[in-house]
Amino acid sequence: MRRIFLYPLQGALIYVLFWFCRALPLTWASAFGSRLLLSIGPFLKGDRVARRNLARAFPDMTQAQIDETMRGIWDNLGRGAGEWAQVDRIQTIGPDSRVEVVNEWYFSDAVQAGGPFIIFSGHFGNWEMASVAPAQRGTPLVNVYRHASIPMVNTLFEKVRGSFCKELIPKGRAGARRIVAALKAGDPVGMMLDQRLNEGMAIPYFGRDAKTATAPAELAMKFKCPLIPVRIERLPGVRFRLTVFEPLTVPDTGDKKADIRAVMLQVNALFEEWARDKPEQWLWVHNRWGDK
Repeated sequence: MRRIFLYPLQGALIYVLFWFCRALPLTWASAFGSRLLLSIGPFLKGDRVARRNLARAFPDMTQAQIDETMRGIWDNLGRGAGEWAQVDRIQTIGPDSRVEVVNEWYFSDAVQAGGPFIIFSGHFGNWEMASVAPAQRGTPLVNVYRHASIPMVNTLFEKVRGSFCKELIPKGRAGARRIVAALKAGDPVGMMLDQRLNEGMAIPYFGRDAKTATAPAELAMKFKCPLIPVRIERLPGVRFRLTVFEPLTVPDTGDKKADIRAVMLQVNALFEEWARDKPEQWLWVHNRWGDK
């Protein structure tokens, strides 16, 4: 019943909001998204999930601090939603750039090396900038993404992201084969690694095991290619900071499982550091630990 009646209605509403925000000036669209989610976010299931996650991750947080963080979370997510309608127009180079890029040489070195590399990030700030910035520098990524459950929304995602990605690969077995083919061809691949994967490896995150995808470590080991972290931070005035970090150390001890775990420990440690620094900018509404 949901697929027959609810999904088309939800899809139609999102389409209307998308084109409405696309017609607005970017700052207005961002502000509209913020006000919308600040209004409805507290009534959504994600609010309860995020509050539970925050209380467990930050046991010393007071209720007032959790309330304030939740307002920041809904503000960030709402702004990201409003901005997403015209994310392909956001400039990351030149006098009109809204993105401050830090340590760009790590990205440039990987491009100049001529081989494949993997850029990974998490759902921080306006995370789409991790793909928009490389595209505007002439190196669009082959992006791995989670298929949206609402068909109309998934079509919209593919249309927008397809405008700045070389290829979009849905998660799954068929997608895994395509990722391998892309890396074999020397293409750079982009991945978001901060969401739960039920078949993943249990890796600590905020002191609790979280099922984590191991494909990035396995691929980096297989192709001996750089695994480059990228952090996106939201700044005032619909501006962002994109920080490129030094490629992770990928060990080769002969114990494949231990080496994979060592890499993914580095990944989750980075994400935890970023989330502790600016908790209002991470996707706490996601059930990262699989709690019931």
